[in-house]
Amino acid sequence: MNPNRRPLIAANWKMYKTIEEAISFVKSIQEETGPLNDREVVIAPPYTALKAVRDILKQRGYSLAAQNSHCVEKGAFTGEISPVMLKDIGCEYTIVGHSERRQLFGETDRTVHLKAESLFKTGIVPVICVGEVLDQREQGKTFEVIGSQIDGALNGFSLAQAERMVIAYEPVWAIGTGRTATPGQAQEVHAFIRETIKSIFSKDIEKKVRILYGGSVKPDNIDALMAEPDIDGALVGGASLEVGSFKRLIEFNL
Repeated sequence: MNPNRRPLIAANWKMYKTIEEAISFVKSIQEETGPLNDREVVIAPPYTALKAVRDILKQRGYSLAAQNSHCVEKGAFTGEISPVMLKDIGCEYTIVGHSERRQLFGETDRTVHLKAESLFKTGIVPVICVGEVLDQREQGKTFEVIGSQIDGALNGFSLAQAERMVIAYEPVWAIGTGRTATPGQAQEVHAFIRETIKSIFSKDIEKKVRILYGGSVKPDNIDALMAEPDIDGALVGGASLEVGSFKRLIEFNL
């Protein structure tokens, strides 16, 4: 973690929690942590709970996110939701390109770019996910894959947009498997991502971009991960569903 970049711990609840469960969780976690000054917490509930969470997300340091968005503001796209709608409901961030979206719903670097671009235009910060699968890592293609994803998603962004974006590195082989990249492995890829951003934008933009780690983050590995210089936070799945474990992640120690 670099002290010049505010740490960000993001809860991606995926397809979990009813409205009642979401309200109970958000009330509890805000009471447990109190206001936050030196770090930021982002909650990404299911669409059905966005408004309910927004209405009670009052503690300093907490922000609301959506888990996905379409790339246009309106149209005949059954089942989709637009950046304009998300902005209207109070979202400050939106996750795009999550590995589950890429693998299960066929999202590509191009669609991720279009979604991020549309979010920027609407005033929402995209959390752009990248990551390699196990075969790619074992074949020594991690940097090739990540570099291609970064280039495809970010090229064409302005400097002002680039310095606001958030990147999340999620080694797909470590998501929901109980496996996790070692802090050293994660740091290596985060440093590569930062250098790739530098090669695209220059102007020291890479020093401002927050890069999160997202692969089986848990209370017992968060401190070591956050001690690495290029890891600025975490995108958390399973460990964000319980107040106790998520509180421990928020209150990581250096």
